[in-house]
Amino acid sequence: MSSRPGDTRRFRAEREGEWRRLEEILVTAESSSMRSLSDDDLLALPILYRGALSSLSVARETSLDLELVTYLEGLCARAYFFVYGVRTRAGERLRAFFAHDWPAAVRAVWKETLAAALITLIGVISGYLLVGNDPSWFQSFVPAELAGGRDFEASPESLRRTLYHDEGASGLTVFATYLFTHNSQVCMFSFALGFAFGIPTAMLIVYNGAMLGAFLALFASQGLGFELGGWLMIHGTTEFFAIILAGAAGLKIGWAVVFPGEESRLIAAVAAGRTAALVMGGVIVMLLAAGLLEGFGRQLITDDLARYAIGLSALLLWLAYFYLPRSEHHG
Repeated sequence: MSSRPGDTRRFRAEREGEWRRLEEILVTAESSSMRSLSDDDLLALPILYRGALSSLSVARETSLDLELVTYLEGLCARAYFFVYGVRTRAGERLRAFFAHDWPAAVRAVWKETLAAALITLIGVISGYLLVGNDPSWFQSFVPAELAGGRDFEASPESLRRTLYHDEGASGLTVFATYLFTHNSQVCMFSFALGFAFGIPTAMLIVYNGAMLGAFLALFASQGLGFELGGWLMIHGTTEFFAIILAGAAGLKIGWAVVFPGEESRLIAAVAAGRTAALVMGGVIVMLLAAGLLEGFGRQLITDDLARYAIGLSALLLWLAYFYLPRSEHHG
């Protein structure tokens, strides 16, 4: 049901005074600090904030003009920070993020996570079969910079050396930086492209899986499949889990755009984006961990079984952290 212009004018006339005062308080707090507010302003802030929230709810339900709804959304968002954000210290907020917010967000996208994992698996199988049957596909899936000389022209001995050779501290740092940059780009694009109905996200996840499948086909053809598994496992369980979660975050937004339910597509996408953003905040942490394991751990730890043990342990730790039941109380 749409509103008439007169409805909006009356609504503004009745409540605009409170909005203006709230905005004046926020401007003072934003330009100086909360300490610059008077006692009356400090007492009025939460009351005016709740009044603005009530106005926003009414404006949405009665379909008042979009400009008014947008204004109230911005006003409430600014006020929220000063009403609630300043009560929590940075350390406490960080602790709450890792103790509750991040794992709760990951559990909230479990369906999308399964979908992203399935899409990745399809990519791995497709890449493996295509490259296994026709090695010319390898270069289509694996960039030369990432291959680093590991291709079908390399001898089994040279391929084996790439799995165990210690490049030295400086070389490891450069390699870790490159891989971290590459994986970060994959995650960011998977998340950012979700708004386009999730299609680009799914395509990117398939491609990343196909890249892994191409590597598996290459090393398996030289009898080094088990060795490659250890080389990948030490960091891959963390890295690919992070990429899958980034894909799930993108799919979450894409699903909300395609099927917004009773809300508008914009509102549904914004709501999904809040959960997805929490997931992505933690994905950065996982990529940092994967970058260290990838650039250092797998080069310094050359025993195959030790690599498998570290990779599987990391996977179990992530699964326990995200999905084991825990108390919902958090400060």
